[in-house]
Amino acid sequence: MHVTYALTMRYLALLALLPLVASGGEIYTRDGVTDGDTFYLAPRAWADDDPVLQSWVAYSLMKSTCQLEIGGDNPARNSDYGCEFTARQHLLDAWEKQRAEHDAAADPYLDDLIRVREAGFLDEYTVHYFGRKHWLVPAEVEVDEFRRWKRKNLQRHNPQTQLIGSWNYANKK
Repeated sequence: MHVTYALTMRYLALLALLPLVASGGEIYTRDGVTDGDTFYLAPRAWADDDPVLQSWVAYSLMKSTCQLEIGGDNPARNSDYGCEFTARQHLLDAWEKQRAEHDAAADPYLDDLIRVREAGFLDEYTVHYFGRKHWLVPAEVEVDEFRRWKRKNLQRHNPQTQLIGSWNYANKK
């Protein structure tokens, strides 16, 4: 069967992407952060009940709420130990609830993170993988002890962050 619209569809797809390519991406992101003062939850968060996705929705909402509470001209750029740690706690609480409700729910990253929390190293994990120089970190956080534990228990581990939504500017009048 000969398909005649394939070339036209490719052309239209490239034409639709042209404005994005022409901008160089600088309009939409800078340093890996989409700028903005308002967090919008992705539409699929309402429609898709996937347990992993819904766990990351909990993370996204908690982190963005915390960033908005910190405030400033561009809350999307706020990075704070408390925000990241609390959001990861909510991620894991949501994941445990999802696993209890969905027997087949599985995610290697989230399961690893549960093991980190059970070992008492979620603070250290947060600082080790996501920390910034300007963060105020509790004195009891023992990153060196976590690194020793990690060598035995998290081999070939890749940290993840999934924001289910995006930052943008609210219309200001």
